[in-house]
Amino acid sequence: MSGKGLLLRIACASTFFFLLLQLYSPSVIQDHIEGRTYDLRLRFRELVKKTVVPGDVVVVAIDDKSIREIGRWPWRRDVMAGLVSKIAAGGPKAIGIDIMFTEPETSSNDRELGEAILNAGNVVLATPFQVPLGKSVPREVPELPAYMWNSAFAEVRNAKGIKWRDFAVNADGLNPPVAEIARGAVLGHVYSPADTDGVLRWELLYLMYGDDCFPSFPLQVARVAMGIPPKDLIVYGGAGIEFGKAFIPTNLNGKVLINYAGSEHTFPYICAADLLRERVSPGAMKGRIVLVGTSALATYDQRVTPLSADMPGVEKNATVVNNIISNNFIRPSPGVVEAIVIVVTGLILGLVLPGLRALQAAAVGIGFIALYISATVYFLVYQNLWLNLVYPSLNMITIFTVQTVMRFAHEERQAKEIRRMFSSYVSPKIVRELIEHPEKAKLGGIRKTVTILFADVIGFTTFSEKRRPEDVVMILNEFFDAMSDVIFRWEGTLDKFVGDEIMVIWGAPLDQPDHAQRAVGCATDMSRRLDELQKAWAARGIEGLDCGIGINTGEVVIGNIGAEGKKMDYTAIGDEVNLAARVEKLTRQFGRRILITGNAHAAYADGQGGGGEITFTELGEVTVKGKNLAVRIYGLE
Repeated sequence: MSGKGLLLRIACASTFFFLLLQLYSPSVIQDHIEGRTYDLRLRFRELVKKTVVPGDVVVVAIDDKSIREIGRWPWRRDVMAGLVSKIAAGGPKAIGIDIMFTEPETSSNDRELGEAILNAGNVVLATPFQVPLGKSVPREVPELPAYMWNSAFAEVRNAKGIKWRDFAVNADGLNPPVAEIARGAVLGHVYSPADTDGVLRWELLYLMYGDDCFPSFPLQVARVAMGIPPKDLIVYGGAGIEFGKAFIPTNLNGKVLINYAGSEHTFPYICAADLLRERVSPGAMKGRIVLVGTSALATYDQRVTPLSADMPGVEKNATVVNNIISNNFIRPSPGVVEAIVIVVTGLILGLVLPGLRALQAAAVGIGFIALYISATVYFLVYQNLWLNLVYPSLNMITIFTVQTVMRFAHEERQAKEIRRMFSSYVSPKIVRELIEHPEKAKLGGIRKTVTILFADVIGFTTFSEKRRPEDVVMILNEFFDAMSDVIFRWEGTLDKFVGDEIMVIWGAPLDQPDHAQRAVGCATDMSRRLDELQKAWAARGIEGLDCGIGINTGEVVIGNIGAEGKKMDYTAIGDEVNLAARVEKLTRQFGRRILITGNAHAAYADGQGGGGEITFTELGEVTVKGKNLAVRIYGLE
């Protein structure tokens, strides 16, 4: 299977896998990974777009200062009655008391608090319901106190096509407020489960208790504040809540995504002790929605939110009340957009990346990932829309990473193959260039104009007959080693050693427009180096070698030729190669060490602008074996 086909299959498998994850969305990933990216995006929103919090929702906090002044928590009910009366005297729209009064104190104190709540006429009390672990629906639940019925939804409707009761949260018990206290209040549940990572991101706007459905504490506070009668608060199971003339969408469980405006103390706070000691006028409550709750650390009502590790639960409720009134909850994407992104980007990257160069592939892959991440940030910051970042991004990252690893492995294999094929032919510099541009080292033969040099030892047969084979090999190796150094210095392709003959090519496998100049320059350097060798041999008392060099320029067929997988050589074939070899043989006839053909001379002159430092002597035309036309020959001075 080709690399492209393999990558496409891997891309399809990855796309299908992340599509399944998007569909089922395991909580371990959704809460612990995606939830964290959501929190980071909210924090980024804080930096670029400061949310303005309306001043009509205020928190009356029983803080550390209040406990120091009034006394240890919990306070007596008559003290709480005084606080409620002080707040009510200011004329607030609604008072939400996020404190549990589930156990009786004294009949007089309970009655005093109940009367204060009744006189206020707009108080909502927090009511704790107990929800079992898991999704089991309790078959039977304890009977509710009669005063609880007035706080249940008056109407629950079935949204078309949704079996919402299969997804609804069901309570199996509750701790209702003391009847004496609750008789004049509206009740709302305060069951707010955090995600599995401990962060509170969602608000449960309704839950089931037997066959009845109860609104949340913040929902009741918002309803009372807006003057919406109970009959106009209608549940559409699994779809949302009709809130007067507005509609609040929920997920199948009845949850909404809280749009936190900031960390703790984003909403205005008033110290409860300051109200009780009349350092703050009750008039500060006029026309506002007041939530009463604890913020002192010893009261243990702190919650972890995306923007705070220590937010009082009462401020979380203030946030939800504000979200309900302004209907600006963050909307979770239904997942269709993410599924489309997963499929489209997966197929595009699987098809496109294999055909691109490394930098292009990196730019496309990283660009797609960055573009999608930026889109998720934009939609959350400016559109209050939570798009899943993890699954589409991880799919793109997986495909891009696999493609990069496969490309790296392929290039490593290709580099090894190029080194194996060319390290003995060309200089290390050319090998490096071929590794960087492997397309220039294509297998197979191509037609190309090059310059070919042949260097042959003169009188080698006679030389070898007079000496031991070991001495012949030693001298020949010294000659080849010296000549190879010169050839590589001039970046020639050392085609082969044939006995005592050397064949060199310029212009392949890399393009070398000055191939004729390189060949001639190399020939002159080879001649000088041979003179140095002859002096060294003479100093050692050894009769040295001499050689003839022939150069020709012309079109040849060049490439890796042989039996693939068995024996292959990079070489050039054709009449122009044969001509170079025959010109080298003419060096004995003309008594010159270096001869070049008219074609090579013309190519050299063109590259030198018509001349150069090297002087040529025209020696006339000769007819060589295999050629009908005479060939012009030049000797180097």
